[in-house]
Amino acid sequence: MSASVFLRFPAPLTRRCGVVPWGLRLRETPALLSPGTAVTPAQMAGRKDRPALLSLHENELEEQFVKGHGPGGQATNKTSNCVVLKHIPSGLVVKCHQTRSVDQNRKLARKILQEKVDVFYNGANSLVYRDKREAEKKKQERKKRAKETLEKKKQLKELWESSKNVQGERSADSD
Repeated sequence: MSASVFLRFPAPLTRRCGVVPWGLRLRETPALLSPGTAVTPAQMAGRKDRPALLSLHENELEEQFVKGHGPGGQATNKTSNCVVLKHIPSGLVVKCHQTRSVDQNRKLARKILQEKVDVFYNGANSLVYRDKREAEKKKQERKKRAKETLEKKKQLKELWESSKNVQGERSADSD
């Protein structure tokens, strides 16, 4: 028998969709999200109905790679994988050395800078502040519910103690 017989899939496992062949789907490049492009449901998964953060243009950024710092010894102290990113129009500077990878640090620095620029330009209406306010509101609601539950438990305990005392008095009276 030839090897190709063993590599064939049964009929139910083969893909019979004529829309897009497998090879083309792998070579597609994802479209960048800009104001004129459509957003697919997969891209919107996990996002709430809120506007996106302000986009950063590469010509507005000044990027430097400096030596790392912190725990990790010689491996982090002698490599230049710490990213310093400056947004020229606003003057905001972000320094990111959270991972050992330069690429991951660059992505993280851009994300952090994007949030800082949003706070700089939008102030209290920025996405970061909204998230912070929502989290604080949820925390207050949880505190309030916990306090109410504690009060109910206290009342129930008092009611139970008083009913226990009343039953004890009745049994003493019947003797």
